[in-house]
Amino acid sequence: MHIQLCLDEPNAFDSFMAHYGSFKNVKNYIAIVGKKGKDFEEQCGYWGEKVVLKATQLGLNTCWVALTFSKGKTVYQVEKGEKLCCVIALGYGETQGVPHKNKPMESLCKTDRPMPEWFKRGMEAALLAPTSLNQQKFFFTLEGNTVTAKAGLGFYTKLDLGIVKAHFEMGAQDAAWQWNH
Repeated sequence: MHIQLCLDEPNAFDSFMAHYGSFKNVKNYIAIVGKKGKDFEEQCGYWGEKVVLKATQLGLNTCWVALTFSKGKTVYQVEKGEKLCCVIALGYGETQGVPHKNKPMESLCKTDRPMPEWFKRGMEAALLAPTSLNQQKFFFTLEGNTVTAKAGLGFYTKLDLGIVKAHFEMGAQDAAWQWNH
């Protein structure tokens, strides 16, 4: 996978779909490109969200974009055997955005015992993660100290799974647990 920063390039967001998605004056974006494979979308979400969170720490606004940009007008590079997963708009927004509504935590996870504090912190962080259309189509299971995360059905749910796993890890850090791969 390679993550490409595309600067001062307004054409990707100069289309009807971009205006439908409420994007204006977007000239900078990050393209997430990689080799096709079993966990391609999940890895794109995971590593892309790490970049998003760093950009946010630096005072930039970001937005995951899958459909509302013009693929034919972009300047990112795709090699043979690779594909574009999505782009992330990058810059200074007119607003800081609005929080999305969350599903109840209990509907998105199951534990084999009373919920440990570290798992709760991980789930609280996962609930803050952006997901496609804010649908939160993921489910976490805790058995022993092993966490399993699964994507639900729908568009971009595997990408979302990578994003929420990155958030869960940050919330559950410093605890003795592992992913079930």
